[in-house]
Amino acid sequence: MAEISSICVYCGSRFGQQQEYRDTAIALGQEIARRGIRLVYGGGHVGLMGAVADASLAAGGEVIGVIPKHLQDWEVGHHGLTELHVVDTMHARKQLMFELSDGFVALPGGIGTLDETFEIISWRQLRLHDKPLVILDDGGYWQPMAELLRAVVAGGFADRGIADFYAMAGDVEGVFAALDAAPSPLGPGHPERL
Repeated sequence: MAEISSICVYCGSRFGQQQEYRDTAIALGQEIARRGIRLVYGGGHVGLMGAVADASLAAGGEVIGVIPKHLQDWEVGHHGLTELHVVDTMHARKQLMFELSDGFVALPGGIGTLDETFEIISWRQLRLHDKPLVILDDGGYWQPMAELLRAVVAGGFADRGIADFYAMAGDVEGVFAALDAAPSPLGPGHPERL
């Protein structure tokens, strides 16, 4: 069972067209706070990013944002957080979010969310980490990605084992069930790591 004291949430800087996306982001933020888990996210005050952060803060949670300087104004950097780290580049943002987190949850989002989610899967495949990733498949949003990954395997570009690098959940309760079921990360120096 993974010991999770901080969760990084990847999600859109827009709300998307379905009200359920916003509702799920709020429910996730509330549940993260209720469980006493620190939320790490991209530092914006807009879209699903703002919704998950505001919900966690309103529920008494600790929220850490990481945002690059060039997006500070564009994504309306959230100034009501427990901590807001302003970094120089997108690469630095993703690295710090990774370092601050014990696990990851992907909500619906755009190209940036896809980039972050695929990067965590890629790093897992490369044995750079063994932290759990749960993809919250809100309303079937992530099914095209799941189909693409099946095509990658069928095309001979990856082993079937890539499906072990993430879990899919249909709701917030399923996210925490998947995190609870995940093995504890072994750490970078552990001889049995991956």
